[in-house]
Order: sequence, then structure tokens, then C-alpha cells
Amino acid sequence: MSTKLDPARQAWMRWPETLAVLAALTKDGGAARFVGGCVRNALLGREVDDIDIATPLLPDDVVKRLKAAGLGAVPTGIEHGTVTAVANGKPYEITTLRRDVATDGRHAVVAFTTDWAEDAWRRDFTMNALYAGADGEIFDYASGIADLKAGRVRFMGDAVTRIREDYLRILRLFRFQAWYGKGEIDPEALQAAAAERAGLQKLSGERIAKEMLKLLRAENPVPCLRAMAATAILPEIMPGALSLARLERLVQIESDAFFAPDAILRLAALLPDDMKAAGALCDRWKLSNADRMRLEDLASATEKIVPYLSIREVRKLLYRLDRQRFRDRAMLRWAEDPKTSNAVQWRALLAMADSWQRPHFPLTGREVMAAGVPEGPLVGRVLAEVEEWWIDADFTADEFSLAERLKAVVQATVY
Repeated sequence: MSTKLDPARQAWMRWPETLAVLAALTKDGGAARFVGGCVRNALLGREVDDIDIATPLLPDDVVKRLKAAGLGAVPTGIEHGTVTAVANGKPYEITTLRRDVATDGRHAVVAFTTDWAEDAWRRDFTMNALYAGADGEIFDYASGIADLKAGRVRFMGDAVTRIREDYLRILRLFRFQAWYGKGEIDPEALQAAAAERAGLQKLSGERIAKEMLKLLRAENPVPCLRAMAATAILPEIMPGALSLARLERLVQIESDAFFAPDAILRLAALLPDDMKAAGALCDRWKLSNADRMRLEDLASATEKIVPYLSIREVRKLLYRLDRQRFRDRAMLRWAEDPKTSNAVQWRALLAMADSWQRPHFPLTGREVMAAGVPEGPLVGRVLAEVEEWWIDADFTADEFSLAERLKAVVQATVY
């Protein structure tokens, strides 16, 4: 692994927006370096999404410089030294070098500094305490490059001290292990995380959810989740009976079929099929309404979906459920199927769902009233009964049969 970044090979370092932000910060003797995830991912050859910048400049000075350069300046966390620069719609998080004065496991009181090493030693992991200059020079104040190369997720300094500064770092340990780690979890880090696990109760549900969903999006989060279960960390944030075996099978299916990791579906696989348990987790984690509806819907699903369904049965289920709900159910049932030889049939079901076009029910209330049904709730009842017949008839397009069925339903209902 190179110990220097080549700006010619790093498009994000050459973006006009990046150069404009750096120019504003380094003008008249100012200093700035890239830090954290962008440096880490660039060294690994992975995509860079967020660009964080560290500077010894005080927050007020940062704001003045950005505005003078015609850039946006949003004081997103100015009491902690963080200002978000906005250049052509792109955000850049800029943070003044700092050290922690006091922490309670959730929030920190910080003091600003001009010492780059002091700033580095308050960060969580060695691989996140890497800085890079505009020319690509790397500044490594611990063993960040060596740990990154070896896939060691190791805390900066004493693991217990780092965790007590922010208990979210327990979850970040497992998330970073899932994304960047190789082999076993660092023993000192794991021991510290297990010993300090009670501190997770201090965290907000939103912070827990954000970190856990990132963990679940990893290529294979199961080994880390098993480690969390073995150290009694997982029950602190997800109490109750969990199905790690079903999740493990789902992850394998996604990998074999080249499906993108789906964090919410994976969460559903991990949770028991119990709407009350799903609802309790949604409350604790403050999940969005859309995620809650999806989890609770899957937890209460009763439809029988098996690999040998007929095409007609699949179409009926797709009409009643819609494509996404059918796919979700099929994926979970596939993950429960002990017969790996059924993979071809399961893939065929999902392929049918992907190509399915929802048929349009050809009757309207106007036609029902024209058949002799007075306006009112009875119209809806007749429509629903005819639609049930139409679904059972495999969505027939035969207008005569549909008219005859409408006539029969009207006669049985009205007369």
C-alpha cells in the first residue's frame, strides 16, 4: 500500500469544488489537510463519498474565509469546531483541530488546538487518524497505515478510554471490522467493548440505528454480529430471540445471486417473526415510517411462498402484495429453505416478480351502477367480489365472461 496519495489518480482531490475549499483555507498562511474516511478509502482504492478536512484555523475564521471565497458556510457543529463548506452543492465537513476536555460517553467538551498529533490522538481508530495534504503526503501519528494494510481495527491509545469518550465507538468497532477488518477482532478492543457494553444504554436510538444499519450493509456482517452476541453486546441494543442463522443464509444468497445488500431486509431476517418485537425495535431505534411498515409487514406475513408455486399462484400473490413485498417474503422464505437445490426455483420466482406488470382491473364503479346497483357502499362490495373472481380467473381479458360475472354478482347482491 502506498504511503502517499497521487492527486492525479484521485479525482475527488482534483474536483474544482475541492480545490476551491482548500484555496480558501490555505490562503495567507492557513493550513488544511484531508482526514479520516476519505484518506482511508483512497489508500485502499475504494470509492470516496464524504470529504472531511481538518484545519488549525478557528471556526469563525473558517466561516469568514469560506464566505470571502464565495462559498457556503453552514455552522453544523460550530461549538465542536465543525463548519460545513458548500461548493457547487458539494458539502465538505471542516473541523478545527481539537482535544477533549471532558466527556460523558455521549457528548464532549472540546478545546481547540494547533497540534495535529493532539487532534489525531482523540480520534477513534488508527485507520481513521490519517491525514493527507493537498499534494497527497500522508501524516500518520500512530500506526494507521500499517493497521489499514493488515486489516486491524485498533483504537487510538487505550481502548477503554476511547470508548468511554463515546459509547457509540463500541458499535463502530464492529462496523469497521465488518467493512475493513481481516481475521479476528483486535483482542484488546473486543475485551474493552464487552466490559463497557452497559454504556450503550446512554445512546439515542437514532445513533444506534445509523451505526447498525451501516454494519448490516457490509458484505458479510454475520461474523461481527456473532461476536457481538458472544460478548453480550448485541442484547444491549437488540433484546429477544434473534435468528443469526437465517441472516447468514440470506447474506449467502445475496452474495451468490449478486444482489445488493439490503439492510432493512437483513434486519427483518435477524428479528423474530413477531410484529410486537419488530415494533419495539422500531420504537427504540426511531426508524422511519417506511422502514417500520416494511419490518412490521414482514414480521406479520402469513402468505405461503414456496419454491414450487405455479405461475398462476405467483401472479395472484404479486397482485395482492405488489412486487417489493413479494420479493421480501420470497427472500426470507428462501433463507429458511434447508434445500440448497431449490435455488433455481427461488431465482425463477424472483425473476417473475421483476418482470411482472400489474394488470389493470377493467371494471369501474360507473359500470357497476349501470348494471343496476344504486350509488353507495354496495358498489364497492360488488366491485370487490368481481375483482376476486377476476383474480382467480388469472386476470382474464375476456369481456363477455367479465360482463356475465358482473351480472351474476349484481343479481345475487341486489335482487
